[in-house]
Amino acid sequence: MAFVLSQSESYSWPVTVEFPVDGGRFDKQTFDAEFKRLPQARIREIWDQIQGGDLTDDELCDQVLVGWSGIQDGKGGEVPFSEKAKADLLNVPLVAAAVVSSWLDSLSKGKRKN
Repeated sequence: MAFVLSQSESYSWPVTVEFPVDGGRFDKQTFDAEFKRLPQARIREIWDQIQGGDLTDDELCDQVLVGWSGIQDGKGGEVPFSEKAKADLLNVPLVAAAVVSSWLDSLSKGKRKN
């Protein structure tokens, strides 16, 4: 397949959040995040900010998380993306860290053939 220089403005990537539950176990819950596709120069800046401790998980999520699918309310209905819903999601412990981890994975892990 030929390389296409023009890319979409965003892409979908799975996020898994592991919530602690009774008995020393974890409950894995997943959703698909829609990440903003950033230029390489901005990714380098973000990486430097992460390394320097100058960027929180919430701040990074605010920059790269632009949508989602697979997030439900307590009644099983789909929660549409909005800035308020994003703030509510990121207020749930462990979620912002899981989103950042998935975003970083999306940048570093490509399919590799042996």
